[in-house]
Amino acid sequence: MRLLNYALVLAMAAAPFAAGAEHLKSLDPKSIDPNTPASKDFYQHVNKGWMEDHPLTAEYARYGQFNILNDSSNNRIKRIVTNLSKTNPQKGTNAYKIAALYEAAMDSVRRNQLGAEPIKADLAKIENTTPEGMTDLFLWMHKNYGSPLFGAGPMENLANSKEYAMYVSGGGLSLGDRDYYLKNDKRNKDVRDAYQKLVERQMINAGYSKKDAKRIVKNVMKIETLLADSTWTREESRNIPAMYNPRSIAQLKEMYPNLPWDRFFIETMGIQTPDQVIVTEINTVKQADNLFKSLTDREKKDYYLWQYVRGAAPFLSDNFSDAAFEFNKVMSGVQEQQPRWKRALGVTEGYLGEAIGELYVEEYFPQSSKDYMIGLVENLRNALGKHIIHLPWMSDDTKVQAMKKLNSITVKIGYPDKWKDYSSLEIDPSLSYWENVHNANMWQMKETLDKWGKPVDRTEWGMTPQTINAYYNPLNNEIVFPAGILQAPFYDPESSDAENYGGIGVVIGHELTHGFDDQGCQFDSEGNMANWWAPEDAEAFKKLTKGLVDQYAAVEVLPGLHANGEYTLGENIADQGGLRIAMTAFLDSQKKKGVDIESEKAKIDGFSPLQAFYLNFANLWANNIRDEEIRSLTSGDVHSLGKNRVNVSLKNIEPFFKAFDIKEGDPMYLPASERIIIW
Repeated sequence: MRLLNYALVLAMAAAPFAAGAEHLKSLDPKSIDPNTPASKDFYQHVNKGWMEDHPLTAEYARYGQFNILNDSSNNRIKRIVTNLSKTNPQKGTNAYKIAALYEAAMDSVRRNQLGAEPIKADLAKIENTTPEGMTDLFLWMHKNYGSPLFGAGPMENLANSKEYAMYVSGGGLSLGDRDYYLKNDKRNKDVRDAYQKLVERQMINAGYSKKDAKRIVKNVMKIETLLADSTWTREESRNIPAMYNPRSIAQLKEMYPNLPWDRFFIETMGIQTPDQVIVTEINTVKQADNLFKSLTDREKKDYYLWQYVRGAAPFLSDNFSDAAFEFNKVMSGVQEQQPRWKRALGVTEGYLGEAIGELYVEEYFPQSSKDYMIGLVENLRNALGKHIIHLPWMSDDTKVQAMKKLNSITVKIGYPDKWKDYSSLEIDPSLSYWENVHNANMWQMKETLDKWGKPVDRTEWGMTPQTINAYYNPLNNEIVFPAGILQAPFYDPESSDAENYGGIGVVIGHELTHGFDDQGCQFDSEGNMANWWAPEDAEAFKKLTKGLVDQYAAVEVLPGLHANGEYTLGENIADQGGLRIAMTAFLDSQKKKGVDIESEKAKIDGFSPLQAFYLNFANLWANNIRDEEIRSLTSGDVHSLGKNRVNVSLKNIEPFFKAFDIKEGDPMYLPASERIIIW
């Protein structure tokens, strides 16, 4: 269970990468559009050539620089995984498990022969449950196949991050966001219609008649819509203190008397009933409690059937994945399924990611990259410290606490010091693909529940080493940079300091700033939710963030659709902070090296170092994207669209104006009185 996520960007699927492809580079001057001045649309100026050279293909809803980097990484991982089977690995080893799971994922012939057979016994169990056994069925579903009606699990205690707390939260929405169920504009109606077609088609694939499938659709929509009606909006979900509602077990039972709490903890989780739980969404869990009592047995069974089939569908015959793809076409606009090898690789990494990561690091992550990053992070930390000390809107007492937090941030680079132990995970080639995946799910669940009652292990990683991403974890007060992201255009040992600071330097600054964004600022140096702000400083911060919200909300991403400045606030603060901090660190590094950045000798491909810095930053977010994906991301992604991450952020940055001679009246210019500078 994870309440907070401060990743740089959502993972994107990769495209094929040819063996022997050229060395990935950072800035490419050929991508720059001479017909669009930097002062008019900087994103277009930097990326038009790239966008023309990388048109969207049918399998993508969006395709950007992250995909190209994923191309390289996935090609490496594919070679690692496919070569393992050639070594005839010993049964029980990580190599054996990786090879066996990947081969099962690739064996479409066997899956198509089996069809829905692997799930028939469990569907029959649901159907044949007597009225007296319905509570047992509910607990069985929670233990084995998802979280119907609500979710629960251990996570770091927001008030004491060194220990685990038991959280109870809302859940049960297959579409994720409440708006898909409740809003009646064309987009949300289209998604609802496609979703109902998906449920009907998958239940028919599972062996149900069309009549029964339609009944299941009706009951699923009834239940999920009622749950959605009590679920927080996207904006409300950013209120972390509101999610912290400690209750004694007696209070929990009084608040939600219909749910079998003792049996839930003892039988489903395998733990003693905890003395205290933390309820994250009081009204949503209340709705779950009401539904548990008021729904008929038939309604519950239909809901459970869909929960089960939805989870199993990706691991069954092709008619299941084909139905899911038809729904995905409506959601994202993608026109073609990813090749089977990509899907297979994604599943294998999902369950054995660190085992693959250990092999990846051995082959592709030199110590020199880690050493460079260590130095770079400290440069960025020092730069942010300078910014904090000179903030005009923050008092000295609060600055002391901010510096304490900054200096306490732990840095993880490349890979974990301690690798995950997969020895108890079994992958059995004689079992069906779905059975192996289910066993892996159960192994992961046990791994999570085994944490209960133990101190938090702060050496754990939330991403695998090969992941093209980075994150800040406020509960550990740590920033994490997997080995996978330390490639061009983020970092390239053959590129200039200006390009690397405009790439991985901005990423480091972004993650550091997350410790001080609208959510991260609510946690202290120990990772505990605590107020370290003077009231007048908190008010000044709130006023500044409101200005940033308004800047993004003013952007029309499609006709009639505006960006959600409130939902994306944390990422927008981090984007702006990352840019400013990285520039300060870059200038300090060049001064230390004795480099005159204004000299002709310092130019990079004809650009000044400051220009190269901002050009490579904008280059990071180059992408082509479908309108459907724009709508989907605007509804559900905490990150702004790539174009806004560039253009809106840079309009607040004075050195950017100087680097490209941007003047009052230019579209990329903002008067000083309208600029928002937070960190």
